[in-house]
Amino acid sequence: MITLKNITKNYSKDTVLDITSLEIPAGQTFGLVGNNGAGKTTMFSCLLDLIKPSTGQVINNNVEIAKSEKWKSFTSAFLDDTFLIGYLMPEEYFYFVGELRGLSKKQVDNFLIQFEVFFHGEILGGKKYLRDLSKGNQKKAGVVAALLGEPKVVVLDEPFANLDPSTQIRLKEILKDLSKNKETTILVSSHDIQDVTEVCERIVLLEKGKIIKDIVTSPKTLKELEAYFKG
Repeated sequence: MITLKNITKNYSKDTVLDITSLEIPAGQTFGLVGNNGAGKTTMFSCLLDLIKPSTGQVINNNVEIAKSEKWKSFTSAFLDDTFLIGYLMPEEYFYFVGELRGLSKKQVDNFLIQFEVFFHGEILGGKKYLRDLSKGNQKKAGVVAALLGEPKVVVLDEPFANLDPSTQIRLKEILKDLSKNKETTILVSSHDIQDVTEVCERIVLLEKGKIIKDIVTSPKTLKELEAYFKG
């Protein structure tokens, strides 16, 4: 379970995140939506200890992230291309991440086989460094690397952005399949409320850093969110 308690983040006089209490049960597929500046990336960055909250605690499977790094062994993420190592080729990057998670090159190769269609022949076996790939292909590499090693918690910020429609559909299928075992907690943020509604069983709406809605996904969820954003 992931727990946020009295989490705030202030920059000068502006409060960009203000969450009194939020619990995400183990195995849940959790979606985070909101307009630009709503606090989505800030929340994920606090959860991953990339930025320090001004107040409060983040607890990941009984580990308070500010006091211990044990959570890193079972948590993975891809927020943006800064998570990549641009001077590596994709295979080198996958092997590097795999080694960090205790996997051999053979195990990584076997893992990557299932993503051949997703990669569409544009990631593996080429001669490009990660920095030279398109934004969409960088996204593919980063997301798949985040799934290496069977992490208990996967955090993905805007995973559908810069992907063509076919790849978006395939990614949704990948995340849905991953969520079936109920052993992996998946956190996804997106500007596209339809994508999140299709993938996530629960959706939280942030506005100016506060939780406005906390919804169990149903056939009515998309219309409810559309109505909110239409004003």
